[in-house]
Amino acid sequence: MRRLLLSALLLATAATAQHSWRTTLDAIKQVETGSGSGIGVKGDGGRAAGPLQIHQIYHTDAAERDRTLTSYQRCLTDRAYSERVVRAYMRRYAPAAAARLKAGTGTLADVERVSRIHNGGPRGHRKQATQKYWQKVRTFLRIARQ
Repeated sequence: MRRLLLSALLLATAATAQHSWRTTLDAIKQVETGSGSGIGVKGDGGRAAGPLQIHQIYHTDAAERDRTLTSYQRCLTDRAYSERVVRAYMRRYAPAAAARLKAGTGTLADVERVSRIHNGGPRGHRKQATQKYWQKVRTFLRIARQ
């Protein structure tokens, strides 16, 4: 019984915890490229670049929202730049979640939406195929909070 109560308390705490861009991007980076820097990493057959594994089309889309995003190649070598790309992309496809994460008041649902869109495109939060990815991100969030 005590173990069940502890599990319920941990789940409730995780569900009500407030999240920021930092926790969200760290979790996505961990899933995408692991514990190293991720700098120079190419994935998805060479079509994804850098710590957050950003595709050219993702960058192009984000650059429509943020005109300072001028070089896809920087995604390969600059984590801060890659994070700006993700934030710009999410301002378009998950604006409410992006705003709450920026304020540090994001919910677990916001992190899920952003993670699944990052993995599956603009409608990724609706795709069954992004569920497994989300579970990996969620697992990292749990580990990071311990």
